[in-house]
Amino acid sequence: MILWMSELDKKEKRTLSACFGGWTLDAFDVNLYGLVIPTLLVALHFSTAQAGVLATVTLLMSAFGGWMAGVLADRFGRVRILQLTIIWFSFFTFLTGFAQDFTQFFIIRALQGLGFGGEWAAGAVLMGEVIRSRYRGRAVAAVQSGWPVGWGLAILAYAAVFSLLPQEVAWRVLFWIGLAPALLVLYVRYFVDEPEIFDSADKKSRGLVGQALSVFAPGNARTAILASLFSTGAMGSYYAVNIWLPTFLRTERKLSVLSTSGYLTVVIVGGILGVLAGGWFADRIGRKPTFFIFAVGGGLVVFLYMLAPITDGWMLVAGFPLGFFANGVFAPIGSFLTELFPTHTRATSQGFCYNFGRAIGALFPALIGFLSVALGGLGQAIGLFTLGAYGVLLAALLFLPETRGRNLEETDKENVSARPMAIA
Repeated sequence: MILWMSELDKKEKRTLSACFGGWTLDAFDVNLYGLVIPTLLVALHFSTAQAGVLATVTLLMSAFGGWMAGVLADRFGRVRILQLTIIWFSFFTFLTGFAQDFTQFFIIRALQGLGFGGEWAAGAVLMGEVIRSRYRGRAVAAVQSGWPVGWGLAILAYAAVFSLLPQEVAWRVLFWIGLAPALLVLYVRYFVDEPEIFDSADKKSRGLVGQALSVFAPGNARTAILASLFSTGAMGSYYAVNIWLPTFLRTERKLSVLSTSGYLTVVIVGGILGVLAGGWFADRIGRKPTFFIFAVGGGLVVFLYMLAPITDGWMLVAGFPLGFFANGVFAPIGSFLTELFPTHTRATSQGFCYNFGRAIGALFPALIGFLSVALGGLGQAIGLFTLGAYGVLLAALLFLPETRGRNLEETDKENVSARPMAIA
């Protein structure tokens, strides 16, 4: 499943390594919050609703950050903006460790979200343009597999730090460790080059406002709307489970910190294999069939995990397919969105659509926090929102084209009407 990597050239391998590292460390930083929610409920006296709001504001701001990073990446280059976003989210993760109350947490997490969304926007386009079409699905999926790897690293750090330090201090130390990803910028700066297709693209008359509005240009708007709805379903399904799963295991299933880490490890192993499998399927049978298989499979497993009366033992077993399908559905998204849009608006449109989905999906953690009170259980709220999100994904997918094997130069020729407006 990974032998194809040996056929990549030096530029492709370096870009793959840099983007994988960036997404892994991005995931490490972002997932720290979900792990310490139970501690914050006690240490800083946050309510469940407040904890959900803090998760949501990060995701909402990441939506804006992703769009703006896409605009800047189309204007100034994918590699430059990738470096900027890595430094940004690392710094504000570190700063989170100094927060004293809800207001400070809210401001810092909002600012961190800008870099979180921007890193994906720049990195996904960079990967999609550098990797040849034959392996694009698998390569972008390999980068996407960095998310469960980063989540796993966060869990290991969580278990180690909380085992060595009292929880009142441990959660702060955990966020301080989040400064480490900034070191990756040194590798990106010296070993990663801009894609040739970007260097050769026409960059004239591109004011920032006009570039941002190119998402809605004739010939581009319909695809952007459908892709945004598609991303909403994907993001909503994932965040509904991911943000609240540690708290669900700790509070409703009454598991200890170490037991929770063990259950989450099973989910993560499934997630890594799911992403790699999803990328392989995307290149072999197509993007759309792969999305269908993983969305339907994910819906069935979430129903079993959250809504069916299963024992802790069966829940441990079900964690593998939960991670497999929930993460695998993301495997082809980067390559799929890259192939939908022309070069002159690719980062802008891809950043907007992916992060529009993130913005709407970001509402789910907060809504789940409120709904869990009304329903009398966190599992019911997670299950209902996740199933609804998968339904939105499948509905939008019906109206989007299959893009497997698409040549990006051909996409440019087919979308000449989607030129950005010359607004300074």
